[in-house]
Amino acid sequence: MELTSKQRAALRAMANDMQPILHIGKEGIGPNLIKQGYDALEARELIKVQVMKNAPYDTREACDLLCEQLHAQPVQCIGWRFVLYRESREHKKIDLSAL
Repeated sequence: MELTSKQRAALRAMANDMQPILHIGKEGIGPNLIKQGYDALEARELIKVQVMKNAPYDTREACDLLCEQLHAQPVQCIGWRFVLYRESREHKKIDLSAL
């Protein structure tokens, strides 16, 4: 399911005040980071990720790789940070159909 521009804008607004909860460093994207991301998306549906300066990827590459691994949708990618969304199976908090 692809996000509409209206849904993406609403998710961006929700993520505005969020702090990054995942940090991609020099180790890159490994199994541990993927597990943390999966658990975070399941609990929150919307997460912010920060790419550290010593990471082996730029922000766009990291966003694309993580989206692919976590089956998530990219919401925003600016500077060293990006926001991901994936509907939770058990803890639905965000109702996109209302947007």
